[in-house]
Amino acid sequence: MQDYLSQLNESQKLPTVHKNGPIMVIAGAGSGKTRVLTYRIAYLIEMGVDPFSILALTFTNKAAREMKSRISQIVGLSDSKSIWMGTFHSVFARILRLEADYLGYTSNFTIYDTQDSDRLIASIIKELQLDKDLYKFKAIRNRISSLKNNLITVNSYLSNSELVQYDKESRRPQFGKIYQTYVERCYKSSAMDFDDLLLKTNELFNKFPEILNKYQNRFKYIHVDEYQDTNHSQYLIVKALADKNENICVVGDDAQSIYSFRGANIENILNFKKDYHDASVYRLEQNYRSTKNIVNAANSVINKNLNKLEKKVWTENESGEKIEVNQLINDSEEGRFVASSIFENKNNSQLDNDSFAVLYRTNAQSRSIEDALRRKNIPYQVYGGLSFYQRKEIKDILAYLRIIVNPSDEESVKRIINYPLRGIGQSTLDKLLLFSNENKITIFEAIKSINSINININSGTLNKLNDFYTLIKTFQLFNETNNAFDVVKEVLKRLNIINILKSDGSQESVGRVENIEELVNGIKDFVDGQNEVIDSSGSLSEFLEDVALASDLDKKNKDFQSKVSLMTIHLAKGLEFRNVYIVGLEEDLFPSALSLTNRADLEEERRLFYVAITRAQKSVTITHAITRYRWGKLNECEPSRFINEIDKKYLKEKVFKNESPLIQKNDNSKTLRLKKPEIKNNFKPIKNNFIINNDFIDINEGDHIIHNRFGKGTVVLTEGKGGDKKAEVKFETSGIKKILLKFAKYKVIDWD
Repeated sequence: MQDYLSQLNESQKLPTVHKNGPIMVIAGAGSGKTRVLTYRIAYLIEMGVDPFSILALTFTNKAAREMKSRISQIVGLSDSKSIWMGTFHSVFARILRLEADYLGYTSNFTIYDTQDSDRLIASIIKELQLDKDLYKFKAIRNRISSLKNNLITVNSYLSNSELVQYDKESRRPQFGKIYQTYVERCYKSSAMDFDDLLLKTNELFNKFPEILNKYQNRFKYIHVDEYQDTNHSQYLIVKALADKNENICVVGDDAQSIYSFRGANIENILNFKKDYHDASVYRLEQNYRSTKNIVNAANSVINKNLNKLEKKVWTENESGEKIEVNQLINDSEEGRFVASSIFENKNNSQLDNDSFAVLYRTNAQSRSIEDALRRKNIPYQVYGGLSFYQRKEIKDILAYLRIIVNPSDEESVKRIINYPLRGIGQSTLDKLLLFSNENKITIFEAIKSINSINININSGTLNKLNDFYTLIKTFQLFNETNNAFDVVKEVLKRLNIINILKSDGSQESVGRVENIEELVNGIKDFVDGQNEVIDSSGSLSEFLEDVALASDLDKKNKDFQSKVSLMTIHLAKGLEFRNVYIVGLEEDLFPSALSLTNRADLEEERRLFYVAITRAQKSVTITHAITRYRWGKLNECEPSRFINEIDKKYLKEKVFKNESPLIQKNDNSKTLRLKKPEIKNNFKPIKNNFIINNDFIDINEGDHIIHNRFGKGTVVLTEGKGGDKKAEVKFETSGIKKILLKFAKYKVIDWD
């Protein structure tokens, strides 16, 4: 019966066989917490506990499915199916459907997703004739979501003068009316949004004690996974259900609490002993995932946090490689270094692409990594979002740039003719398309002749089309005498896109601004890099040709081949990879500039770094840049305080040279922040992989080289001598380029 218990170590076994009373399992990274939770539920069933009386709450459907599958292998399919197991939202939706009539809903109520909510809020804003620039529907939805998760109903909101005043000061005095109308419309439609599933469950248990008592008697044993990620609403529901029997088992790791931005409250796990005075606390401290060096390095960082539960994670695994810290001259070099390192490690150790993951703080950072991997023909997958050049805001800007170069590009015209909003609707576009098809001309040509053709368009729309045509022609004239970087700056300035996005105020719009900023940085990097290519001016058409390669790659990589994983650290939680690269370890980026005003936020950033390190099984490589582009302007960067917080005995003293005097400036001019430890740059310099000065390596026809930007290539022609020597190189992914050797960054390679 209990042979599965033999698979557990002593620390894992103790909470597994603890039957009655509240228990908290503090589980370090890679310590087998899911196994403990799974085996504990199986053990309870084998001890005679009715599976119908067991409740298990998870944060993902994937985790619930995996646990149920493991349990069924031990106790059988029938018993495993009787367990109430699933995400918070799915379990509470089930309860609400059973008890819907108590709250005035039908049992078949609709659950609105985010898009449904957005559409409803947008229509309410329109009906109330409110300024949609002030009342952005996504910002309104986020505000409503936050209120609901803090159990603030419409009535509670309207009676709270501070909340009402806040929205007045935010120039949204009608927010309360929108909130009230939204709730009424949902109720009228017998619909609940995701936040309602928590809010209404709390309401159900508070208003109807007999219902709460019913489920308290039903769920005699309650289990909560990732307890550190619960928000206030989830916490109250779980506490209410457990109050009668107090047979509650929570599993989590305070060191991995990284979701405060979506309402998670670390105090829930920190205060568990206050809620349940007789609670037994078990610690899973043995890590089965990572090497000794990785575990110890992670411990040395997280120990800097003051607000934490005491534990000492350890492992019996091999010592492994020390953590490598690499300093690069800029973010583009950072991308090229990561790509080169993956390429070399993959070939030297005969590893698949999926052995590697690149983790970053913000989605925008994927751009330089993607570009570098693409140039080395290394397949990759961006998780948690589209590949950089496929993101909506990027495609919108690229559409403008394409029209400037090629006004016949109809798909690009259709994409941005009404972006940003300028009052040219779909019906107008349909008329233009019909006319252009009938007369075998492009849409742009039709717009050019709009004053002389008859397609039944009112005078207001006519003026807007004329303005659009003039705008594009202005951009085209500007493009004739300026490079790609100057053009994109002019486009963004004239369209006012950044301010439009910033006015939204949502987290999504912040990400979009970051992505556009990174596009600008990429164009600046491209223009600077073209200096080494003969007969190149860094023009817009050259950039669009370059970026087309990225788009083509995105289309080709839809097969099931092994790929390098690119993702934010938040998304990486719960995952593991053989080799992990953590990029952008700089002050104001990681930790984020927004986290430097108070200790709680800074400690969450440190927990995020801890999560990043502990994703690795065999090796961790950290990179940071001396300079990084911000809106095309090169800014100096300081190494992240987190690098200095890793005990030096777990670090490989390795760094690229090009140390800049810029980082030696004192901090007097900087904004006030929490005290940062002094960064002692005691890393030993090593030679750069690529030539970056005038002492170039000579090459001749037939030689094979690898170039920083263009990848592998074969020299087909050379001319000149010494510092003026030129070479024509046929690159695998970039075609034929003519380079001036004294500026080019390359090395000669053997090519089988």
